[in-house]
Amino acid sequence: MQAKISFEELAQNGARREAVPHTYDGARRTLCASNRMLKKDIPGKNAWATLVLVAGFLLLLSACAKKQAAEVESPAPVQVTSVTQATIRRIVNGDGVLYPQDQANVIPKITSPVQKFNVRRGDHVKQGQIVATLEDRDLVAAVTESRGAVEQAESNLRATEGATIPEAMVKAQTDLEAARQSRDAAKKVLDSREQLFKQGALAGRQVDESRVAYTQAVGQYQAADEHLKTLQSVSNQEQIKGAAAQVLTAKAHVQSQEAQVGYSRVISPIAGVVADRPLNEGDIAAPGTPLMTVMDISRVVARVNIPQADASSVKVGQAAIITQTDTAEPVEGKVTVVSPAADANTTTVQVWVQIENKGERLKPGTSVHASIVTEEYKAASVVPVAAILPGEEGGTAVLTVDSNSIAHQRAVKLGVREKNQVQILSGVTPGEEVVVVGGLGVDDKAKVKVVTTAVEESDDDEDQNGPEEPAAKKPPAAPDQKKNEAPKGK
Repeated sequence: MQAKISFEELAQNGARREAVPHTYDGARRTLCASNRMLKKDIPGKNAWATLVLVAGFLLLLSACAKKQAAEVESPAPVQVTSVTQATIRRIVNGDGVLYPQDQANVIPKITSPVQKFNVRRGDHVKQGQIVATLEDRDLVAAVTESRGAVEQAESNLRATEGATIPEAMVKAQTDLEAARQSRDAAKKVLDSREQLFKQGALAGRQVDESRVAYTQAVGQYQAADEHLKTLQSVSNQEQIKGAAAQVLTAKAHVQSQEAQVGYSRVISPIAGVVADRPLNEGDIAAPGTPLMTVMDISRVVARVNIPQADASSVKVGQAAIITQTDTAEPVEGKVTVVSPAADANTTTVQVWVQIENKGERLKPGTSVHASIVTEEYKAASVVPVAAILPGEEGGTAVLTVDSNSIAHQRAVKLGVREKNQVQILSGVTPGEEVVVVGGLGVDDKAKVKVVTTAVEESDDDEDQNGPEEPAAKKPPAAPDQKKNEAPKGK
């Protein structure tokens, strides 16, 4: 009698079939092969061989199911690191453009052709150095003419001061003498008639006429005397003053012409480097048109726009790190100006950061990124950012692992974040181990398997010696999960 195995006999193992479908499929293929062998004409075949085969298959199926259940219940592999104490800083970031510390346009004060340029673009100049010469032959001639006018005015002054009494003065003196004589004569006539009148030899009417004539003579004498005094006190002094004023006017004109000649020598108002020179020799230089532009780039200023929300923590004197967009080389700077008002269009606040430009490597107009250190916390509890997980009710949490490899979810309060490190204000203590890889999906008080421990260490000396941002170490990459999984049964 031939024994025949059908798939209906495995219906009782439905639960195992659902639990381990890959093992069931392998068993089915094994039974099909056994049925084909039993159908063949093989000497000594019997039902006992078939029963032994079925018993072995059931044992294999049971072992695979137990092994698969063990795989499902194995602890989740995680990576952990310790909560450390380190120096962490609050950094405000912003983008901006470099400007020179000082800049001046060299503008002529007169209109004249350029006779000679003494510098070219890129040359360094000192303050007060002559950088260009303008045509000045007509101006020199004007100075000579003005000096001649000065000499003429001085000569006129000397003549006025040493001149004789003018004709008006002589006439006034003559009039005064005539008036005096008329007065004296009228006085004698009056005295004589009064004597005759007393003797009765003359009528009183003639005495009255003499008295009137004397009074008129006295008035004429007084008027002549006042006229002479006026000429003596006023006329001569005013003539001298007028001549002196002419001298001063002539000298002022000379000074003005000499200044015009001096303006033909154009000087640099500041020390720096010639950044631009739009004109050439022979071109007409005119007031209001720059001959050249001089920049002082011994120091440069980064005008950085920072978010309005971060502006309150930025103060004058704080350290900053400046990096150019085309290079990662950092340069140290210091905040010198914080704008008192925000830009309504961009809702940003402009901050000026002054930088020492050694070797003039930094060029004005370059786009830069600034990181301003606004606060510094020493001995702060820090963990990698990868350790922060979503908490309950929108909060944040971390998973700590105890000595028994049990995970515990802790709600934490975060502080300052710097690169890949974040400050923990409350929730954990230094020395505790927190999960940095594999924490998502792990329940509270679940069993875990620590596969790697990556300790984050901070270089406190580096933070204290300079404002350069510390380069935090990256947590080690998660190991290949396929290597940690147990081999699946076939």
